[in-house]
Amino acid sequence: MLILAFSVGLATTPAQAERATAAQLISLEQKALGSARQAHLKRLLTPVAQPARPGAVRYSMDWLAQQPRAQGGQEWRCLSEALYFEARGETVKGQFAVAEVILNRVESDRFPNSVCGVINQGTGKKYACQFTYTCDGRPENIGEPRAWDRVGKIASAMLSGRAPRDLTQGATHYHTTAVRPNWSQVYTRTASIGDHLFYRHTWRTSSR
Repeated sequence: MLILAFSVGLATTPAQAERATAAQLISLEQKALGSARQAHLKRLLTPVAQPARPGAVRYSMDWLAQQPRAQGGQEWRCLSEALYFEARGETVKGQFAVAEVILNRVESDRFPNSVCGVINQGTGKKYACQFTYTCDGRPENIGEPRAWDRVGKIASAMLSGRAPRDLTQGATHYHTTAVRPNWSQVYTRTASIGDHLFYRHTWRTSSR
């Protein structure tokens, strides 16, 4: 008791000693905070941002802008064209989702086993084409270089496997919100991204 009272000055009882000790600690803390630089305090209170994994895909224009210009073979060209003519007005996430559908079809034994085969399936047959731009009678001219550059990067990321296929839950069909095809009433809707609704048939792709 005497030792405690001596250590805190005038305190003579346990309660007084406790109050005096608390007051001293508060005073010391206030002095320390007062002498600390504002920048140091800000660093202490600001959460540290977790850096993205190297090579991790982010569905943003900023991420695409950081990617090198893409190029590739015929499969890359076919996928890039499909994204350009079918979804260049969509969000980046929406464009990745459309690419997912095409690659999900490639993996399904109910569709051709190549990107170009999937995209051109039914082309030239009335009401049979799978992607409208391949049979709408319009020339397939690339008139927006920036949009072409973006979809090319998306196609490259998807074909190389750098982008995970987890946006549409294995969807093999999609349509814009402006239409409602008959099959949309019986297939399972898996996602809604931008102006597109995504569906999976009652059967699933072979790998999912």
